[in-house]
Amino acid sequence: MMLAKSGCKVTLLERRDRPGGRTSSLGDDQYTFDLGPTFFLYPRVLQEIFQFCGYNLFKEVPMKRLDPQYRIQFESGGRIDATPDPVAMREQIASLNPADADGFDAFIAENRQKLKAFQPILEQPFNSWKDVLRPHLLKVLPLLKPHQSVETYLKRFFSDPRVRIAFCFQSKYLGMSPFQCPSLFSILSFLEYEFGVYHPIGGCNSVTQVMARIATELGVDIRYNEPVKSFEYRGRRPVRAFTEQGEYRGDAFVVNADFAQFMSRAIPNALRQRWTDRKLEKKKFSCSTYMMYLGVRKQFDLPHHTIHISDEYRRNLTDIEEDFVIPESPSFYVQNASVTDPSLAPEGRSTLYLLAPVSHQHPNIDWARESASFREKFLDRIRLAGFDLDPSDIEYEKIVTPADWEHEHQIYRGATFNLAHGLTQMLHLRPRNRFEDLEGVYLAGGGTHPGSGLPVIFESSRITSNLLLEDLGMEPIPAQVGSHKLGSESPELMPA
Repeated sequence: MMLAKSGCKVTLLERRDRPGGRTSSLGDDQYTFDLGPTFFLYPRVLQEIFQFCGYNLFKEVPMKRLDPQYRIQFESGGRIDATPDPVAMREQIASLNPADADGFDAFIAENRQKLKAFQPILEQPFNSWKDVLRPHLLKVLPLLKPHQSVETYLKRFFSDPRVRIAFCFQSKYLGMSPFQCPSLFSILSFLEYEFGVYHPIGGCNSVTQVMARIATELGVDIRYNEPVKSFEYRGRRPVRAFTEQGEYRGDAFVVNADFAQFMSRAIPNALRQRWTDRKLEKKKFSCSTYMMYLGVRKQFDLPHHTIHISDEYRRNLTDIEEDFVIPESPSFYVQNASVTDPSLAPEGRSTLYLLAPVSHQHPNIDWARESASFREKFLDRIRLAGFDLDPSDIEYEKIVTPADWEHEHQIYRGATFNLAHGLTQMLHLRPRNRFEDLEGVYLAGGGTHPGSGLPVIFESSRITSNLLLEDLGMEPIPAQVGSHKLGSESPELMPA
């Protein structure tokens, strides 16, 4: 969208038959599901991209702000119905531990300042280690607390471990354990309370469908079912991309496929110095997910989002990230989107989206053998969240395992959240937006800076677009669009 609006002639070569990649849809003529992301957070970034292109996000994609944002419940007892109402949220926290209620305001205030300090960093490219020495970054480093995890950081505000989990489970948006995830990412839960959790009508996939329509209106030529197989090079610069249907010359190429999978499949190893196959194999990748998409002949008077935290939550994380085995009592997430959006299922029916974090692909787990038994375990466990589901009520069912993420959806090791976000794989240590191993190649998506999560991925597209426009000698995206301001949402951005 941004490159076409800036005057570039853009062709988009899409591997699948629909737009969006992981943020696309699946289902049948009755039930519609998001394939991947279901939380739509921090809409400011995408709204500014739409504004630059001459559109209004909320007019193009009707959305509903959720309240409660989600329910997080604990197998050990207690729950929080997370709400953007600060008075009600303090009451929710007090229901678990009265002593922790006052910590909410302190957490919000400190993380408001943290986001303000780090926002410029998340909006700028990191082309080399020298960029880490920028005066602004050096000034805010004390706020980063680089050797402190999110969960440890939260002990300053909350004494109850359940309350801390309610404010750090969001590290799973990055595919990381809150006991390992850098403390910077406490801003993830802050974003939910400060800017809201939204449901785009039709699902998050409706956002990418609208973006594809707008891109076409701006002149982008979208070619579906046409994956890139290889390139022709002049030195280290690709000049032509090949698909089974044809060939495409370009002055520049943007890769938004899964980074590690695309590099190991489509770019010769000899042309990669920093990101060779051998080096990719040594990198740390995120967890994966076991997914069930169910269309059922029943409705549930339960929240739109429910996160169930196992008694063995910490053991779950060790199973997933260190031992690479299937958890015995997995934590899980259920989206009951039909309670908000009746367009997703026939009247009187529901779509249930079930997700359990599991290890990425590893020799310890054979999903061809384990999937059926894990399905039964998963169906049994969702009853703990109040979903009294009889298997005979299931009309539609689709399962996606880590093996499916790898082979069907072309994700390296099935690691659905890309490269992990530890300190050794952030900023200039991630694959760079102006790709360092080739000339005229740029990266967007969760595998590059700033990282995973829809708002961050949209920001990566803005960073990358400006680098490409700069290299082609074209006008950059105006600064007032490229740097959004923090503060209260305007009525235009907060539709009922």
